[in-house]
Amino acid sequence: MSIEADPAVLRGLDNWRDLPASQQPEWRSAEELRAVTDELAVSPPLVFAGEADQLREHLAKASRGEAFLLQGGDCAETFAESTADNIRNKIRTILQMAVVLTYGASLPIIKMGRMAGQYAKPRSNTMELRDGVELPAYRGDAVNGHAFTPESRVPDPNRLLSAYHRSATTLNLIRAFTGGGFADLRRVHEWNRGFTSNPAYKRYEQLAAEIDRAVRFMAAAGADFDALRTVDFYSSHEALLLDYERAMTRIDSRTGHPYNTSAHFLWIGERTRELEGAHVDLLSRVHNPIGVKLGPATTPETALALQERLNPEGTPGRLTFITRMGAERIRDVLPSLLSAVAAEGSPVTWVCDPMHGNTFSSPSGYKTRRFDTVLDEVRGFFEAHQAAGTVPGGLHVELTGDDVTEVLGGGEEIDEGALSRRYETLVDPRLNHQQSLEMAFAVSEMLRGS
Repeated sequence: MSIEADPAVLRGLDNWRDLPASQQPEWRSAEELRAVTDELAVSPPLVFAGEADQLREHLAKASRGEAFLLQGGDCAETFAESTADNIRNKIRTILQMAVVLTYGASLPIIKMGRMAGQYAKPRSNTMELRDGVELPAYRGDAVNGHAFTPESRVPDPNRLLSAYHRSATTLNLIRAFTGGGFADLRRVHEWNRGFTSNPAYKRYEQLAAEIDRAVRFMAAAGADFDALRTVDFYSSHEALLLDYERAMTRIDSRTGHPYNTSAHFLWIGERTRELEGAHVDLLSRVHNPIGVKLGPATTPETALALQERLNPEGTPGRLTFITRMGAERIRDVLPSLLSAVAAEGSPVTWVCDPMHGNTFSSPSGYKTRRFDTVLDEVRGFFEAHQAAGTVPGGLHVELTGDDVTEVLGGGEEIDEGALSRRYETLVDPRLNHQQSLEMAFAVSEMLRGS
């Protein structure tokens, strides 16, 4: 029997419309926007409430140190790159990282893609100036085009429909890959085929050989391999475009609670986490597990206020704090936040985003990061938790499954001259396949020591 929605709950879902809403596009037509959101509101959900509930239970385990979250994917997905090859390569990279973490740290790894919905990005400036020409900033393919022309940069509501359909096809492929045999743990060697040999891959192959031996031993002992054939893989994105997120919110027929069905996990960004703002209000009303990005200016008072606003009942796995402090600041800022939240007592899953606080422009003009600096922020995250007696619950990284050259350093020693070789991102730089594996090996060692 289906449970009817409480009219007060439905009214509350539109409360955000009367609140300050930062980082929203100036759509070219209110009528077009209304027609698009009306269509989205009756379109099939992309994920289901039961899946979100399952993820919340897993994240509760991560908050207690009984699991670890690995969340990875593009800074901003693009329509042009939502191909089967690109999706498969990202899934393969996350699966490989998860194998390294699972085997190295003896912990279940929650696998989550920054995929199937990450088509919009907040921007520091609303306008972009080039050669004396000023146009609206590129805000992601869900809003406008990257080409620097007046026509391309106009925010077009119809792009929200394109984002929905691209997300649907991406999720379909993810489910096919992770449930159809591609993720079978007995294929760990095959996941590395097609990549150039290097120290990180050699280390991975050694680990894969150890897994093979363990699997053969279990087979000889009569173990059941059903658990090795498939994996649970969850989707996530920043809940930035409020018209889209509201249209994708549905009432769960089992409980009468609202769930955002655009992804299993949504997060509120550093630029949009105003306590009395529209983003916090809307996400406070959905029952998905949710996250909040916390930058270096976050005070303990702000963290506690967000905790009270977004998880007043103290539900384990409901709230994740994703820290993005920068390597130079994390050891100074994070300890006071950990102490305040631990003293309050409500459960929080702590996750490290070591990417966003360490971005700079190279002399050649490329937006980049240094691999060693990114890794140092992760170390600072673990050190702060160890000192506070709290639990490091996960890692949130921007990565691709391809051999791009966007982040400096790593085992292949990408230097500034190499950035132009395969710099493909339209927004922020990503770890390439090899750097992602290097990161996983380093984090597995940190987990063993935590």
